[in-house]
Amino acid sequence: MTQFILDWIAWGGYFGIILLMALENIVPPIPSEVIMGLGGMAVARGQMQFGWLVAAGTLGTVAGNYVWYWIGRRFGYQGLRPFVDRWGRWLTVEWEDVERITRFFHDRGGWVVFVFRFMPTFRTMVSLPAGMARMPRWRFLIATAGGSAIWNTILAAAGLYLDRRFQELDRYVGPLAIALTVAIVVFYIYRVVTWRPRAG
Repeated sequence: MTQFILDWIAWGGYFGIILLMALENIVPPIPSEVIMGLGGMAVARGQMQFGWLVAAGTLGTVAGNYVWYWIGRRFGYQGLRPFVDRWGRWLTVEWEDVERITRFFHDRGGWVVFVFRFMPTFRTMVSLPAGMARMPRWRFLIATAGGSAIWNTILAAAGLYLDRRFQELDRYVGPLAIALTVAIVVFYIYRVVTWRPRAG
């Protein structure tokens, strides 16, 4: 997997980074930690510029998250109810869960979008309730870009630092990413099998 991403970066350059980071935030195929970390390694090898790498990664992150924001804004809070009622069994959620998430978002304010950019899974999922709550578009984009730029800078810097240990890192990144994907699938299956709706 590591070599595949490196080859993609070499072929697509900054556009490849944008595309990978956008996809990672829509349907996460590859963790952003891996994408930006390997991008940092490309910087160490003179294949990229650090500033442009961070800019490309941030642009891709904002684009991917905006898709979920747009979905939430397009369907709105009540607009999702038929979908949840019909597919909640497979999503392992009920309407009460959606209401609780929305209340949490309203209570905590827009800073949640910025802070959650540093948290795995939540950094993408928070975009949906932001759209559902009709958070101002400019505020969402600024919070997303700001948090993403900081996080992507950290990841790229880590890759830059670890470039000398590439062979050692390569030995673990691929199997670790595969193991993480398998764990997510297993956990989802477990949730579906054991999920029960609330009484009443």
